[in-house]
Amino acid sequence: MAILDYPSDRPRIVIVGAGFGGLNAAKQLGGDECDVVVIDRVNHHLFQPLLYQVATAALSPADISYPIRAVLRNLKRTRTLLGEVVGIDTTLRRVYLHEDEIPYDYLILAAGARHSYFGNKEWERIAPGLKGLDDALEIRRRILLAFEKAEREVEPARRKALLTFVVIGGGPTGVELAGAIAEIAKQVMVDDFRSIDPTDTRVILAEGGPRILATFPEELSKKAESALRDKGVWVWANTLATEITEDRVAFKGADPVATRTVLWAAGVQASPLGRMLGAATDRAGRVPVEPDLSVKGLPNVFVIGDLASLNGKDGKPLPGVAPVAMQQGRHVGKNILRAIEGKPLLPFEYRDKGNLATIGRAAAIADLGFVRLSGFVAWMAWLFVHVLYLIGFRNRAAVMLNWTWAYLKMQRGARLIYGDVERLVEPSEHSAGHEAEPEPASQHR
Repeated sequence: MAILDYPSDRPRIVIVGAGFGGLNAAKQLGGDECDVVVIDRVNHHLFQPLLYQVATAALSPADISYPIRAVLRNLKRTRTLLGEVVGIDTTLRRVYLHEDEIPYDYLILAAGARHSYFGNKEWERIAPGLKGLDDALEIRRRILLAFEKAEREVEPARRKALLTFVVIGGGPTGVELAGAIAEIAKQVMVDDFRSIDPTDTRVILAEGGPRILATFPEELSKKAESALRDKGVWVWANTLATEITEDRVAFKGADPVATRTVLWAAGVQASPLGRMLGAATDRAGRVPVEPDLSVKGLPNVFVIGDLASLNGKDGKPLPGVAPVAMQQGRHVGKNILRAIEGKPLLPFEYRDKGNLATIGRAAAIADLGFVRLSGFVAWMAWLFVHVLYLIGFRNRAAVMLNWTWAYLKMQRGARLIYGDVERLVEPSEHSAGHEAEPEPASQHR
């Protein structure tokens, strides 16, 4: 195993993860006081709040991602490495990749989280979650293929199951997915098929708690539910999934639903990197951190973002959202610079600037603390905030152009199915055992 020990008399900070927290920490540390190494498993920063729009064919992957090296190119003492961390030794102060090890003076873990199936790991293959571009493209393929399969299906019950979509989890991601699928079926593709009527599509949003968007005030949650129902989404509260198979979902205390497309938005599990520290973790795998974002007993190790567990001023855990990670990234960068100068570390205080969620076209809710908004005004605020925080002029322009086109024409320009389509399109039961007649050679041109 090679040791990547770049000669320098400056302290070295290793940042694992180039999400919102990691990038903001790297920018804060990007001066001449230290050397910074940023490690990520992929070469791009992903704007996760708009990931569902890739999954529902509103945007392309390149619209919401940006090369990490391009983001950090002007920070001359910052290196970017493509690799996966497989081990951490806090005694020797080493981070281990598959083939290399990197010494550090300070370590920042900002590796984020993945979806959690609450002990039902076998559900992941059937009900994909949404955390990365691969997830988004897989969900988009399943959604679009469901309509293509239904167009070829002649048996009514199978066709109905193909046109039934179940989204499990009533948080922002689940609400956004459910609203977008309903719009695709009832507005975007309404005239695109001949054998099926896309408006017959049934979208079910199942939430285990008493209401969707539980982190919002109840009045806004009710308005969001009303907007979803107006779009044709069935909202089921107090509904827990007990079984998910290839062709149905069973719920506690309710009849099973026949469906071929189930999407998971019900829970998250922190990156396993937290456990590599040897520190305590909570049930979701998050590392409890000190007020200054360091790990107890490891003053040179900091954990931020979805991987960290810290209570806010109200005594409740800080939410796993981008603003928290961004502010923590900047704060831990400042704290490390203070530590290098021999100054005491400062406690982190989250400045909550509000909470937004979109339900679909011209429908959203916004809790800004001093005012609560819903409908078109909230939707415009949601648009502005998300475009503002996108990285790169090209991305902002592309997203604005796509959104404007979709609003005016009721169309989505990224309705592409990737992969081996014929392998994924299942033949109808009536055609089983029959071989198709070969087409004339001229039809293959």
